[in-house]
Formats: sequence, C-alpha cells, structure tokens
Amino acid sequence: MTLRALGLALALLAGCDDKSAGSAAATDRAPAPTPRLEPATTEVPLYSYEVVNVWPHDRGAFTEGLVYLKGILIESTGLNGRSTLRKVDLQTGRVIQQVQLSSRYFGEGITVLGGKIFQLTWQNQTGFVYDLESLRLEQEFSYAGEGWGLTTDGQSLIMSDGTNQIRFMDPVTFKVTRTIRVLSHGQPLKQLNELEYIKGELFANIWQTQSVVRIDPDTGAIRGLIDFSGLLAPGDYASGTDVLNGIAYDAAGDRLFVTGKNWPKLFEVRPKLK
Repeated sequence: MTLRALGLALALLAGCDDKSAGSAAATDRAPAPTPRLEPATTEVPLYSYEVVNVWPHDRGAFTEGLVYLKGILIESTGLNGRSTLRKVDLQTGRVIQQVQLSSRYFGEGITVLGGKIFQLTWQNQTGFVYDLESLRLEQEFSYAGEGWGLTTDGQSLIMSDGTNQIRFMDPVTFKVTRTIRVLSHGQPLKQLNELEYIKGELFANIWQTQSVVRIDPDTGAIRGLIDFSGLLAPGDYASGTDVLNGIAYDAAGDRLFVTGKNWPKLFEVRPKLK
C-alpha cells in the first residue's frame, strides 16, 4: 500500500551535530525508530524489506561508504584515528586490502568511477582519489562544506553534505555542475547521508533513522521510503553498535546490500511494498 507523503518528524533529527556518535553510539540500544509519516497531498510508496542473505561484517568498521564491485565490497570507515579505505570479501567479511587515513581525517562516502575510487572526509573539505587496483593515493581535491555520502551515475560524482542538498560534481575538475534539493511535506529533508545510485534513482540513508529514502536525481522528488526497522536483531547489538548506514548495489545480479556502523552483519535485502 502507499502512505500519503513524507511529513517526516524532523524533530527526531534536530540537534544532532556530531557524526561520530549516532543515536545508538557507545550503547547497547537499538537506533531510533522510523520517523512518523503524516498526511500530505502526494502519495509516496512505503516499503518494508525481505532479507535474502546475511553476510559477516567487521563489528569494528564504522561504515560511512559502501560499494559492491565484482564480488567484493569496497568500504570507507570513519572516526578520527580509525578511518580506512578497504576491500572486503563479501562471503567472509575478511579485509583483503586496506589503507589507513591520517588521524586528522574522518573518512566518509566513496564511489568508483573510471578505474578510480573517490573518497570524502567529514569536516576537512578534502577528498581523495585512489587507484582502484592498488589503492594508491593519486590525488586530493577540495569542496565546500562537509562531506557525507558519495555515489555516481556513471558521469558525475553525486555528493551529500548533511543538508537537504545533493550536489553533482565533475569528476575531473570537481566543480559543482548542478544541485537538487530534497523536500518532505514542503520542508527540507536534512541528514541525507550515504548514497547509492540504483536504476535511475538515488537511495540515501537518513542519518539517525532506520530509513532509506528514494530520490529522483533530476528533481529531488521523493519516490519512496524503505523502513528497515528490526533489520539488526536485538541480540546483535553491543556496546558501540551504531545506526544503519551503508548501501551497495550489484547491478549485474540486481542485489541490494545494507549494513550499519559497527554492525556484525551485512544484509542482502529486497524491498517490498507495505
């Protein structure tokens, strides 16, 4: 069924400025529930999910960016002094290859384009470009504001910064070519975090919730909301288990993967209409 649009309870998201501590950080509590939906004039589909497979995930990985590529996961982890860029075996969760970021950087979103890995940092206004095979650092680039999520449509780098704005950037010059604004019930839908471009839509984690919103990349219109409440079982929570974050897509196999910060599991899921 559908619900009438996303009047998301933005109060759940207000007053939360420290990305190093989400709603469940350093506790054994589950993250905040999906925000309440209120009536509006435009119908927006609400999805639940089906779990298809469950894979191991490094509980020490504070996941900020996630990409699936040819049987492996490429993952960016955050926190100053613990930030990494790594390749991970999907089946076992084992780290195959890794580079450590300087302690002054808090790693954020990543994407792969043209044989390169692009990685953001949170508050340093600095991004990195790595060789896909060797993970050798090739270039640094700069941008205004904070870096949160990153993906690509095969042409542009697509970046979130914690606001309701999503920027499209040239992958060579890093200049912003256009910007879309995401609104819910006429109000800015902020805290858009990890991004993934899937079948012509942008999937975005809403930070500090168990929700992923589906966005039209041309207009910023909201096309759906996936409620991942209950994905990680209560028994899997431990001290330090944090919020849902991390979306990856296997285009060849049409598989969607999600995980969270310091989660012990990564899930292959299939959205389904409620």
